[in-house]
Amino acid sequence: MPVLLYNTMSRKLEVFQPIHDTEVGLYSCGPTVYNYAHIGNLRTFLFEDLLKRTLLLSGFSVNHVMNITDVGHLTGDGDDGEDKLERMAQKTHESVWEIARFYIEAFFKDYDALNMIRPNVVCKATDHIQQMIDLIKRLEAGGHTYVSGGNVYFSIDSIDDYGKLARLNLDSLKTAVREEVEEDGNKKNSKDFVLWFTKSKHGQQAMMWDSPWGRGFPGWHIECSAMSMHYLGESFDIHCGGIDAIPVHHTNEIAQSEAATGKKWVNYWLHGEFLLDETGKMSKSKGEFLTLGLLIDKGFDPMDYRYFCLGGHYRSQLKFSFESLATARTARKNVYERIQNLLSQGAKQIELTSTAALAYKAAFLEHIQNDLGTPRTLADLWGVLKDEALDPSEKYSLCLFFDRIFGLRLDGIAAVRAEVFPQEALDLLARRTEAKQARNWPLADTLRAELDAMGYLVKDTPSGSSLEKKM
Repeated sequence: MPVLLYNTMSRKLEVFQPIHDTEVGLYSCGPTVYNYAHIGNLRTFLFEDLLKRTLLLSGFSVNHVMNITDVGHLTGDGDDGEDKLERMAQKTHESVWEIARFYIEAFFKDYDALNMIRPNVVCKATDHIQQMIDLIKRLEAGGHTYVSGGNVYFSIDSIDDYGKLARLNLDSLKTAVREEVEEDGNKKNSKDFVLWFTKSKHGQQAMMWDSPWGRGFPGWHIECSAMSMHYLGESFDIHCGGIDAIPVHHTNEIAQSEAATGKKWVNYWLHGEFLLDETGKMSKSKGEFLTLGLLIDKGFDPMDYRYFCLGGHYRSQLKFSFESLATARTARKNVYERIQNLLSQGAKQIELTSTAALAYKAAFLEHIQNDLGTPRTLADLWGVLKDEALDPSEKYSLCLFFDRIFGLRLDGIAAVRAEVFPQEALDLLARRTEAKQARNWPLADTLRAELDAMGYLVKDTPSGSSLEKKM
């Protein structure tokens, strides 16, 4: 079955067809490592992991490249404000290099806890300064740049289709009226953007490099173009990110990349929607934000958050609350318990051959390959678990197949081990059962108290009484 993906560029579902047969070149915008990733950021990375898992399950190989922004991203997307790492370094009295190193490690700790498949290539901006300089020189040779106030700018008036991803009105952007340029008086057009900063813009920075235009540091947008083309070539298949990257970051990436090469840069653009809290879009700029570590401190498992995100389609806004996360936790635990029960019945992984099992598998593939329809695939999972006509091994095997997408670590679930109790405790339980049958309630209560003193709870059910070790 074909994989259908919603392409932001065309605003419609398209059949996915990679440039090179079954080999997929995938680039995703990684973290800016000046602080912890909040759970809204992590939702975007989970969507990208879901995409990769879907492509792999569909028979493609995926070369996934992710950047690490450890220099050049200012507090504003429009080349304004402070450098985020510099600001955090001043606040903590640590070096920018130490800040970046700490938050890179923290990011991948979260990444692994959420069971995301790591990228094939993780590339830091600071390791690819030469590639960025080379790309800027290429743009300069093509007449797409100008130097003003010591900085190198990309001129959007040098191309005819600036803003096509965001569907911006190009005529309204071609304004060189000086009073409309509030953030940067060096710009000829308010939408022009910096390719290379020198100290004339922000003063002496901790991270600076020599360049043909003076000692300085790269703008934020140039890094993704330079590194993606370095690892994936001048044209590749998929570029991912959050929906907030469309109007500025991804728009500027496309402009500079296609101006440099003269050809189409990316075939499919996929964007994940916002995670909302009670105040709206989750953002670090608000000061307080939720991290995965905070969820763990409150007693949640990382898989609870992964399950929660699976419940919403990646192109739909998802409202977060601790109540909704608790609901997801209950559902996930229920799945785990049902799988434990299947294993207790002797279920094992088998090849699926029955008509019913193959129908579930086909429906699951249809739903996930239709633009990553996770809400419907969760419904498929519950359909399997509740279907009494299915053999336990069929149920278990379908769950493991589904988990190649879900990533909930269902293959790590083990059958509940029957606890071994000392004979003395079992004898007391048997005597208590006899006392209950004889309606000798005082003796039954006495025997329960003896078992309690030994550290065992008695559980009475319609099918009989059993022991449980007290925690």
